[in-house]
Amino acid sequence: MPTATQAAFVAQRLLERNRVSATFFPAESERLARACQGMAERFLRGGRLLAFGRGHYATDAQHVSVEFVHPVIVGKRALPALDLSLLFRDWLAALVLPDDMVMGFGPPEGDPEVAEALRLAGARGAQTFAFSSPSPDPYIHQELIEIVYHTLWETVHVFFEHGALGHEVGKSSFLYPYLGKQKQDTGSLIAEVAASIQMKARDDERLREEVARDQAERIAGAVAAIRQRVAKGGKLILFGNGGSATDANDWALDCVAPLKGFRPIPAVSLAMEPAIVSALANDLGSEAVFLRQLIAQGRPQDVAVAISTSGGSANILAALGEAKKRGLLTMALLGYDGGETVRRGLAELPLVVPCDYVPRIQEVQASMYHVMLELLAEEEAG
Repeated sequence: MPTATQAAFVAQRLLERNRVSATFFPAESERLARACQGMAERFLRGGRLLAFGRGHYATDAQHVSVEFVHPVIVGKRALPALDLSLLFRDWLAALVLPDDMVMGFGPPEGDPEVAEALRLAGARGAQTFAFSSPSPDPYIHQELIEIVYHTLWETVHVFFEHGALGHEVGKSSFLYPYLGKQKQDTGSLIAEVAASIQMKARDDERLREEVARDQAERIAGAVAAIRQRVAKGGKLILFGNGGSATDANDWALDCVAPLKGFRPIPAVSLAMEPAIVSALANDLGSEAVFLRQLIAQGRPQDVAVAISTSGGSANILAALGEAKKRGLLTMALLGYDGGETVRRGLAELPLVVPCDYVPRIQEVQASMYHVMLELLAEEEAG
């Protein structure tokens, strides 16, 4: 059973994120809104978003790419985005055009190779983004940056709807400003968008408070259960779809190559290898992409960890069901009310962000798994 001290540690570390967030976003929201306006203009001219990072920070580039290409908000346009992390300097040299946007991800202290690549992209006329945060903590830094790029993705569509060039709609154009051929004045939107960005950050802060209040003991218990399995030679097997796939990749990297010098933890991500995922989806169907890998990788001493916003994806349910049959400990980071994962009892350790909006769920889930890693390290030190 987790101790009161362990639960208090979880709560304290979650609330520490709120203190940093409450300083950062009010100070930066207007600048983010203006950057977002510039992105909308570039997308409308045919620009692309090119993202990259090294090591752990490549997962942020993956996350940016999937969010812009496959928007979770129904009816929003797909936007051209690519993750170039594998060979970013060469790819940027071959691809960057003046209307493009280039995001480089790195640690709080910066990365000279990332900075140089951004400088070269800027010299070609691209809009460049280098992210910094007021915290030297790499986990908190990465969580704040995830909120930043989520809000850029969410609010770029606001500028499209108020300023995009589209079809002529005649005398009814005043009813459909986003369809008219005359580009709309979006300058007045800056304050509105900045306020929206601050509101989104406050939503995260409220959700972290709820999780700290209601689930700190459960999170500490999950950490204790992971510790027991790892002590017996087990590993974490992580999986998720879309943005949750990039979180699974990030969590696995944080385990095997800890950013803060913690002791490594055996872990794999079933979302890491696109050749395997696409082969299974093509030959067996998307429901099998994690199930088949879990059959190959799973051992009874392992922990199967699903990351899902809805808790209802067929491939998540199939993999968790198989993991239970094979004697693995099953855990899930979920949103909404936990969905079918909770209703079917497929996760012995469900941790639920009580929210129905995907970006906010993912942002708080990142805080949760980072704090879990911190508690594991704290117990090791103790």
